[in-house]
Amino acid sequence: MADLHLHLVSDATGETITSMARACLVQFESVHPVQHNWSLVRTQGQIERVIAGIQENPGLVLFTLVDRTVRLKLEDACRRRSIPCISVLDPVMAALSAFLGTTVNALPGRQYQLDAEYFRRIDAMQFTLAHDDGQLIELLEEADVVLVGVSRTSKTPTSMYIANRGLKCANYPLVPGVPIPHELEHAVNPLVVGLTKDPKSLSDIRRARLRLLNQTEEADYAQYERVKEEVQSARRLFTRLGWPVVDVTRKSIEEASATIIQLHDQRLDRLRESAQ
Repeated sequence: MADLHLHLVSDATGETITSMARACLVQFESVHPVQHNWSLVRTQGQIERVIAGIQENPGLVLFTLVDRTVRLKLEDACRRRSIPCISVLDPVMAALSAFLGTTVNALPGRQYQLDAEYFRRIDAMQFTLAHDDGQLIELLEEADVVLVGVSRTSKTPTSMYIANRGLKCANYPLVPGVPIPHELEHAVNPLVVGLTKDPKSLSDIRRARLRLLNQTEEADYAQYERVKEEVQSARRLFTRLGWPVVDVTRKSIEEASATIIQLHDQRLDRLRESAQ
């Protein structure tokens, strides 16, 4: 595989440009990316260190810099060395500026300002941490979303990802032979979503988990037939209570979360329509 030095330069955390680069790089299987992440680059001294790093390992430069002086210094250095240098936000910013008929406010890191949306996300994450794995079940009505599923169906990481999008998300583990609590079965305010996974895949994941804990892989917890019955029993419960189901077998945490957030938004739209 060919090595590709990729310099990602940002005046904020670098999250935006890193995600964009990742989304593009997965389309090139024959390339091995060597990423150089440069975050919080806002001064002349900082951009000079970036340029020195680019000169040491020449490669494609992608940047999200809004300060004109800083970005011009980077672009000029790359131009003199014949190194491609691309501002990934420029096309979108230009289109928005033209459509809205207004100029761009060049303020680094503005998307991370401490506004109401930021504090809503923090509240959601605190709520989700406190309501992980069936905790504080008596306060379930305060949740926006509740995820229910058998062990190892990615309830906790999915909950945290959803919380980072600003929704209060609790989760509850289904345990064989243990009935679900009244608060969950009769929840009204939150959207309750059942998570399921292919029994064979789930059995393999549980075996790996047992190995990690230095426990025998032959425990009932990981036996295929036992796992299959757990999954089927969970599906029957989801059907009986009319909960939507998301199969996470071949979904990443991000993809599963996007599906759940979409279900939540659709439910809100229906509730608003019925209230009119």
